[in-house]
Amino acid sequence: MISVEEALKLSRRETIELHRSYLNPTLVSMFKLLDFDKRFVRAGGAYVWDEDGNKYLDFLAGYGSLNVGHNHPRVIEAVGLVEDAPNLLQTSLNPVTGALASNLSVITPGRLKHCFFCNSGAEAVESALKMARAATGRHQLIHTEGAFHGKTMGALSVSGREKYKKVFRPLVGGIEAVPFGDIELLEARLKYCDAAAFILEPVQGEGGIVVPPDGYLKHVEKLCRKYGTLLILDEVQTGMGRTGAMFACEHEHVVPDILVLSKSLGGGLMPIGACVTTEQIWKRAYGGFDKALLHTSTFGGNTRACAAAIAAIDVIISEDLPAKAAKNGEYMLSKLRALQLKHTMIKEVRGKGLLIGIEFREPFKGYLDKLSGGLVNQLYKEYFASLVASQLLNKHKMITAFTLNNPNVLRLEPPLNIAREDIDLLIDAIDEVCKKNRSPVKTVIRAGRTTVGRVAAMTHKKSKVKTLK
Repeated sequence: MISVEEALKLSRRETIELHRSYLNPTLVSMFKLLDFDKRFVRAGGAYVWDEDGNKYLDFLAGYGSLNVGHNHPRVIEAVGLVEDAPNLLQTSLNPVTGALASNLSVITPGRLKHCFFCNSGAEAVESALKMARAATGRHQLIHTEGAFHGKTMGALSVSGREKYKKVFRPLVGGIEAVPFGDIELLEARLKYCDAAAFILEPVQGEGGIVVPPDGYLKHVEKLCRKYGTLLILDEVQTGMGRTGAMFACEHEHVVPDILVLSKSLGGGLMPIGACVTTEQIWKRAYGGFDKALLHTSTFGGNTRACAAAIAAIDVIISEDLPAKAAKNGEYMLSKLRALQLKHTMIKEVRGKGLLIGIEFREPFKGYLDKLSGGLVNQLYKEYFASLVASQLLNKHKMITAFTLNNPNVLRLEPPLNIAREDIDLLIDAIDEVCKKNRSPVKTVIRAGRTTVGRVAAMTHKKSKVKTLK
C-alpha cells in the first residue's frame, strides 16, 4: 500500500506508470504525446510549479473551477475551521450547510431560495432535470445544440456532441435540441412539445465559448414564461464572477426558475454542486413527507465542502472579482483581436469576461486534403488547438486546453485575480506560437508524423514487454 506521504514523493515516471496500470492507459498516452504528463508539486494563485522548480501560468484554472485561484488562503482557513466538526452526519441538520444555502439565496437573482447540494456540475444538472419534471408533471426536455452539461446519463442526454453520446444510447427519452441563439425555432418547439424545461448555458463553454446574440436570454425567459416551461440556466462554468457579473444571466437581468452551480463554488478546494430554485417550484417538486426524500445525495452539503463554498463566495465579493473579470476580459479580448488581425490562422476571438476562446481557421480544402484521404483535415479539426496548447505549455510555461465539443477552439479562463502583466505574457506567447506555425499545413503534417512515430515507439515497447513476459 502507498501512503499519502509516499504518494507526494512519487516521481513523474512513477506517477505515469500508476496511471497507466490502474487508471486510463489511453489517456496517459494522449498526455504523453502532448507532453502534458508533467509532475506539478505546488500551486498558488494563478501559478503552479513542476518538480524541477519551473513556474507556469494557469490559464485553464481547472476548466473554470479556480475563479479565486489555487489554494486561496481564506478558503483553506475556512476548511480548517471545521476540521473537528462532523463532516458527514445525516441524522442532524448541519449549520454550515444551512448558512451556505442562506448565502446563496442572497446572492442569486430574483426569488431563488431553496438549495439542493451535491458533488459536481453533472449531478447538479441531473437534480435540475428531475426537479423540473417533478414540479411540472411534464416529460419533455429541450436543450441547445452544442451544449455541454456533463457526462452522467441525464446530463449527457441534454448535451450536444454525438461523439460522447453514441456508445451510450439509448439515452434519456423525451429530449429535443434547438440551435443555440435561435429564438424562432425555440418558440416553434415550445408551442408543440409541452416541455418541462429548457436548459442552456448563458455562454456555451465546451461548445467553443459561444456568446449568444444580445437579448437572447431575455427572449428565452419570456418564451418559457409564456408556455409554462421552466428555465434552467447552467452556470457551472459561467457563474461565480467568470463573465464579469456574479452570474452571467445578470447581464440581461434574467431570473431562471432553476440555477445550476458548481466548479468555482468550492473555491478550487472542495467538490460541490448546487441546484437553486424558488419556494414555489421546490414545494411542487418535493413538498410534503411523501416527496421530501425523492432526490438525495450522501455527500451533498457536507461540512467541509460548504465551508469552502462560504469562503469562496466571500472572497469573490470582497475582492470584487466579477469587476476584475470584466475589466481584464475586455483587455484580453482587445489584445487577442489585435493578434487575429496579425495572424490569418486565427479565425475568431470571442468571449465574455474571462471566459474566452480562440477559434482557428477551418480545415484545409483541395489537393492536399484529397491526397491525404481527408487525414490532414481530420488531424487539424481534432488536434491543432491541442498542438498550440502543447507549445504554450512546453515552450512558454502557459497552461491552456481546447473545448470538448469544438476541439478547434483554445480556451482561456484564468483565475479572476490574474495580473495584467501575466495577461501580457500570454499574449506574447500566443503571438510567438502563431509566428512559428505560419503554415498550419506543415505544422499538422509534422505533428502527425511525430505522433505516428511516438505511437509506433510505444507500441513497439509494449510488444517487447509482452514478449519478455
